[in-house]
This record gives sequence, C-alpha cells and structure tokens, in this order.
Amino acid sequence: MRIIKDKKIVEDHWRHVGPADDLFLGDIIVPLDIWKSDRESLSTRNGKLGIQLEPDQHPSEIAADLEKFDVIAINFPTFMDGRGYSHAKILRDRLGYKGEIRAVGDIMRDQLFYLQRCGFNAFEIKTGKNIEEEIKGLEDFSEVYQVSADQKVPLYRRR
Repeated sequence: MRIIKDKKIVEDHWRHVGPADDLFLGDIIVPLDIWKSDRESLSTRNGKLGIQLEPDQHPSEIAADLEKFDVIAINFPTFMDGRGYSHAKILRDRLGYKGEIRAVGDIMRDQLFYLQRCGFNAFEIKTGKNIEEEIKGLEDFSEVYQVSADQKVPLYRRR
C-alpha cells in the first residue's frame, strides 16, 4: 500500500492488526484496547509499534507511553467527525509528540491541508481514490496566517 508521508507518496510497511492477528510479526499498528490488554508483551516485541486512537479515545490515555510508539494513527470513521484534528494538536503541542501522526479512515483531499496544520504528517488514502490527485490537497493554499502545529510564527511576524 502507498501512503502520503511528509508530503511524498511512499510505500507503507505498517500493518494494522486486530485481536485475532499475529502481534509479533513486522511493524504493527494496534488499537488502544489491544495496547491496554497486551502492553507488557507488546513493549518487548521486535519490530516497530504504532497505536490507533478512535475519536472517543483521548490522547491523554497514552501520554505516559508516547516514546513507545513510532506512529500514532488517528481514525476518522466519517469525514464529519472532527475530533481527530484536536487529538493531533494535543499530541503535538501539549504532549510534545515528535513522531508520525497518521490520519486513517474517511479522509478526503479537501481535509489534507487542515489535517497537516493540526500536526498530521501521514495519510492513508481510501481505496479507490487517486493518491496522486489527493496529495495535491496539501498545497491548496500558498500561505497560512495563524499559528498552528506546522507554523509556529504568525504571518504578521514573518514579513
């Protein structure tokens, strides 16, 4: 599968897993519930570890474990649910997470620019969408005015 990461289209090696999947094979992204139930064994496994948060799972639930995760995926089950934007902003600004924050689920080109402003740097594009067209959404605007996760200085201070 290909994803958008750091404004480039790249091959993705991560595997989303569920309760019935092998948790010890390769680089995996686990749901928060699996992390909570298998935290000890997942912490000692070989391979990289990621976690996926659902909209009703606040980043504070993983705040003490952030250094264990190479990627934090935030699910958007529907494009109308904007809680993931806030979760990314909290992870970047309040909790200081520097790793990959990935948007997964029902995301569209029109959202990519705003998602990156909140701190996302990776995007899993839905099956059936043209990733070469979707990536163009990251450049929909040439200038930003406000301070955000991707721009720490407001426009009036940059000129």
